Amino acid sequence: MMLAVPGAELYYETAGSGPLVLLIPGGNGDAMPYAGLLRQLSDDYTVVAYNRRGFSRSPADGPVDAATRLDADADDAVALIEHLGSGPAHVFGSSSGAIVGLHLLTRSPEHVATLISHEPPLATLLPDGDEWLAFLDELYDAWRADGPAEAMRRFGERVLGVTADDSSERFAALPEEQRAELMQRMSANLNFWFEYELRTYPRYEPDLTALAALDDRLVLAGGNESRELFPYRPNTVLAERLGLQVVDFPGNHIGYATHPVEFAAQLRELLASRTRPGVRPGDRPTG
Repeated sequence: MMLAVPGAELYYETAGSGPLVLLIPGGNGDAMPYAGLLRQLSDDYTVVAYNRRGFSRSPADGPVDAATRLDADADDAVALIEHLGSGPAHVFGSSSGAIVGLHLLTRSPEHVATLISHEPPLATLLPDGDEWLAFLDELYDAWRADGPAEAMRRFGERVLGVTADDSSERFAALPEEQRAELMQRMSANLNFWFEYELRTYPRYEPDLTALAALDDRLVLAGGNESRELFPYRPNTVLAERLGLQVVDFPGNHIGYATHPVEFAAQLRELLASRTRPGVRPGDRPTG
């Protein structure tokens, strides 16, 4: 299905009925890696996954404006919530999608009942953030000079802690037909990410004052297999500054795709706890 928004059209998929859960994709920009979560949560929720604007299947009408792109991403999430829901939504975002989610929460808090921010790679929060930003700039240059395969090899080794970026194995939990469709779109999605997101989204500086005022809606999440890696670390800084704890989910940076059943079970329990008096999911111990 498609939703027209100012300057773009958004491709989205939906399943189930009940309270709205919006899944914001990460750097691949694609709804497909959330297919398992969409299926697993649809018994209890109306679940929506979509392609962010500019990525395949969600075409933008004109040139990308880097200065306003994060605003547009957050506004697109609002448009989907308003189109498909009757009130604030539970929002899950991972990686770049978690950065979008944090901006959404502070920009349009009335649309967010809960934000689960899974491994936002916010280099600006880290004591060695300048080194990470310099690496990402180098990675962009490598992409321009050598193409996405070499750049993704270097990205995988240093950022994700893997020796090779075999996307077919990383998304092996997807049905074969869906996995083949995703691989066909991956090249264009990667090139868009390198050009318009790799260097800019990790430079985002979240509004910590606003987040502190909204901390009862915020859950900081990470993968139990990626605690020492760059994408996990910014949430540990946010946790310290906001008085929260990091909630560990199964798997690594893309645990929602590699462990969809276990990941969805924990996410369902977390969302159900939102209705229990006196329980703050963000205070759940790590582990």
